[in-house]
Amino acid sequence: MARDPYQELGVSRGASADEVRKAFRKLAKQHHPDTNPGDKAAEERFKRVSAAFDIIGDAEKRKKFDAGEIDADGRETMRGFGGGGPFGGGQGGPWSGRQAEEMEGADLSDLFSEILGRRGGGFGGFSQRGSDVRARLEIDLEESIHGGKKRIAFSDGRTIDVSIPKGAEEGQTLRLKGQGSPGRGGPGDAFIELVVRPHPIYRREGAALVMDLPVSIPDAVLGGKVEARTPDGVVSLTIPKGANSGQSLRLKGRGLSDSRGKRGDLLARIVLMLPEKVDPELEGFAERWRKERPYTPKKR
Repeated sequence: MARDPYQELGVSRGASADEVRKAFRKLAKQHHPDTNPGDKAAEERFKRVSAAFDIIGDAEKRKKFDAGEIDADGRETMRGFGGGGPFGGGQGGPWSGRQAEEMEGADLSDLFSEILGRRGGGFGGFSQRGSDVRARLEIDLEESIHGGKKRIAFSDGRTIDVSIPKGAEEGQTLRLKGQGSPGRGGPGDAFIELVVRPHPIYRREGAALVMDLPVSIPDAVLGGKVEARTPDGVVSLTIPKGANSGQSLRLKGRGLSDSRGKRGDLLARIVLMLPEKVDPELEGFAERWRKERPYTPKKR
């Protein structure tokens, strides 16, 4: 059998409706599972407090409890064994008609949304929010830089458009309010974890965006113009004379975005490339060069 609801809330049997409500608000906030994650004792106390308020926070139930017609669990009591309530209250207790009207007219929606709205949980007969849902959404690197819209489908058949912010990062979670499962107290929320797909050209190195830039031997020796793909489209780059593999060319404002949309730089690292099939003329040139002008690259 539940404890005396007056004792559970720490109020006297003559407490007004406003005093009962204030006591419940204080204890509910103190022991709510959101405030005490993983604390089973607090969760049980919250359930008892909620059950107590369900009895004496309701004008009709409180009247019946004070009259001994129901017990602390809200069950009807056996009659004919005395006129008092189960904890010494009798007929005609201190609960006045004016206080009953106060309690019936009290708006507790602010409290319920505050203490029950975050996780969709509820105890003691309150309307529950729908449960939250979680999903993973794969996006391209370009989408993480520029942002945009992406459609996602849930297992219940619903589809929604997700707004990808500029500068989105791997593992970032987006909260979509009211897009979770439906419930009597309103729908829950949807939490979308972003996964940035590996890119065939670009890679992240710390805060920098890096790419390999294939350059032919003649362009490396003589200098020249080459086309390079960037997240914003193709651009023309100038290769300096005597360029070497590993040398980087900086493309300002073509790299990653931060949370404010400010762009970093893209580093294009030169990679010297020979033709897939070396022709006899190039082979002859290399043979003469090796014989006449021996060259040993410096170690880095």
